[in-house]
Amino acid sequence: MLILTLRTDKPDAEIGLYDDQTQVAYETWEAHRQLAETIHLKIKAILGVNSLTPQQLGGVAVYSGPGSFTGLRIGITVANATAAGYDIPVVGATGEDWISESISQLQSGANKKVVMPEYGALPNITAPRK
Repeated sequence: MLILTLRTDKPDAEIGLYDDQTQVAYETWEAHRQLAETIHLKIKAILGVNSLTPQQLGGVAVYSGPGSFTGLRIGITVANATAAGYDIPVVGATGEDWISESISQLQSGANKKVVMPEYGALPNITAPRK
């Protein structure tokens, strides 16, 4: 099963391709405030360099937190939309071994349908100015 992995909880974003537990490709880039503009280009590039298409993906794994509110929101939205668009499963995990945990979930048939972010704390939302 070909699996796309995404981690976007910090300024350096990560994207990977795994064939089951075997890493096919992995890239880290300084996305910071350009994450929304670069993540789709990075997905297209990592698939293209490996002569793959999105239709060949068997699942999406995403780091679900804790981390940056905006970073998690963007990455998890891309993971959920990719899974829905190609009718493939999506799972999320946390911790140091999030990739292997996510891959194991996908291999066992898990599909969260919609991954929710785990921010680690309540969002800091300021009151609107009057």
